[in-house]
Amino acid sequence: MNYFFPFLGVLPPVSKLSPGQTMYHFLSGYTAKVAGTERGITEPTATFSAGFGAAFLTLHPTQYADLLQEKLVSHGSSAFLVNTGWSGGAYGVGERMSIQVSRSCIAAILDGSIHDSEFKTDDIFGFSIPTSLPNVDHNVLQPRNAWEDKDAYDVTKTKLASMYVENFKKFLGKSTVDYAEFGPQI
Repeated sequence: MNYFFPFLGVLPPVSKLSPGQTMYHFLSGYTAKVAGTERGITEPTATFSAGFGAAFLTLHPTQYADLLQEKLVSHGSSAFLVNTGWSGGAYGVGERMSIQVSRSCIAAILDGSIHDSEFKTDDIFGFSIPTSLPNVDHNVLQPRNAWEDKDAYDVTKTKLASMYVENFKKFLGKSTVDYAEFGPQI
């Protein structure tokens, strides 16, 4: 599982990733700098940190991604992206994902019940979003439904997808696999 803290409010609380998408998101490392944990930050700021900890990686991030890919395949593991950030709007409009929602998503992953859900494929990011999970409002699972201003959601989602694509350019041609094909399609 990858945990991240985005503040734009356009990603679901949990999504199932293909092996290629797992590598893409691992390499991207989308997160946010937040007040209280970063000097000079007064409100959340988007950032990307390969492997969700680039400063601590001694090898090129793609080497870790290739190893992670190998382990996922050899062990038949599934990967999920868990969003503990915002829902219903960006920072200042939406709300922080509730701890109860995050716990319910994690519980469904750990007990395997998430695999019993029906999934909907996201039109831009391509990952699979469960349409229902115990103790999680279906509107939170489908982030656009949680936004009052649907047009603002669409613009913000496209903006985030563009940020991912721009960030990922630094990994092109650096790995044995071109993981860019598993990123957002805009």
